[in-house]
Amino acid sequence: MRRSALITGASRGIGAATARCFAARGWALQLLARDGPALDALASELRSQGAVVHWAMVDLSKAEDIPTSVETLLAAGGPPGVLINNAGAGYTAPLATMSLQDWQWLVQLNLTSVLQVTQVVLPGMRSAGGGLIINIGSHAADHAFPEWGGYGMTKAALAAFSRFLALEEASRDIRVTTVTLGAVNTPLWDTPTVHVDLDRRAMLDPEHVAHALLQLAEQPPRQRIETLTLLPAAGAL
Repeated sequence: MRRSALITGASRGIGAATARCFAARGWALQLLARDGPALDALASELRSQGAVVHWAMVDLSKAEDIPTSVETLLAAGGPPGVLINNAGAGYTAPLATMSLQDWQWLVQLNLTSVLQVTQVVLPGMRSAGGGLIINIGSHAADHAFPEWGGYGMTKAALAAFSRFLALEEASRDIRVTTVTLGAVNTPLWDTPTVHVDLDRRAMLDPEHVAHALLQLAEQPPRQRIETLTLLPAAGAL
């Protein structure tokens, strides 16, 4: 398997921490996010340390822009050995009052964009003889929290997507893992679509999540880990 990783949502939080972690281990990187200046700065930082980095800017909430951006990355860096579908948004609101516009935006960003990116990456990964797809899930997929219904629904659907994809691609030596996370101290909690006040000091660190993702990526190709759950020591918060 090629030691190259394509990471979505790579400009900050878990994505940026994962890029740094993989680069330190000698992996080549293909980074995707909507914040071009932040990606450029991260790429420059990693290249100064000897890493091979390609990046492309795309807003994953805009379905029509995704295929071209991913194809640009693949043309520059080749098919990745590992795809980490990390990008996504948090959202809190009662289901009874959630607007259709917000629902469609959240589904596109947290679920449909994962399908789109995966569909572009799969042909090259198959041709290369296999690979690993890691989808970043949430504890909210299986545990209900007030006003997290829309978000939890997208993550539950993502977990199902992972299971079906794993079954369909197993004969091609493509493994699929869902990493289910509890609360992680990332900029997600500062976004205008999340209205929750939690003790961020008790949350998981993005760097710890990144190291877990690296461990998954460096498992023997003949070993499959279907799910991995990481929670704060204090619980789900």
